Amino acid sequence: MSRRETRQVAVASATLGPWRTATAVGAVVGGAALAVDVVTLDWGLDILAWPASLGLFFFFLVGTVGARLRKDSGDRRLHRWMAEHPWQSALPAAGALWGLNTVALWVLSSAGLFEALFTSLLPAGMLLAVAGVVGSVKRSRKG
Repeated sequence: MSRRETRQVAVASATLGPWRTATAVGAVVGGAALAVDVVTLDWGLDILAWPASLGLFFFFLVGTVGARLRKDSGDRRLHRWMAEHPWQSALPAAGALWGLNTVALWVLSSAGLFEALFTSLLPAGMLLAVAGVVGSVKRSRKG
């Protein structure tokens, strides 16, 4: 496969996740974090930044890891490709998390663009690591 085809397959494999469940989990986690900030009177300019960041992380975590563990939906060829390339298939979600988290931190907090870019690297890297390890372990247990 060419690089372009590999990117297209990776993006297509990202659609296999349980995104409705991921949306619910992200909303609950973000809402709980916001409630904690409001109840503890930790009000400031960035009261929405941390809950939005947590909500995005858990949204992408549930959706991406759920796609690796799910067997009941989607094209079996995409599932097979994801099983063979666990790290490459996690890249689109990690990239999307990095971009969306950067925008959320930049817009909702007092952080500048470069601070938001670098701060967003940690959750994106954690998502890539968790999804890659889950995919690798699942692949090694099959064989």
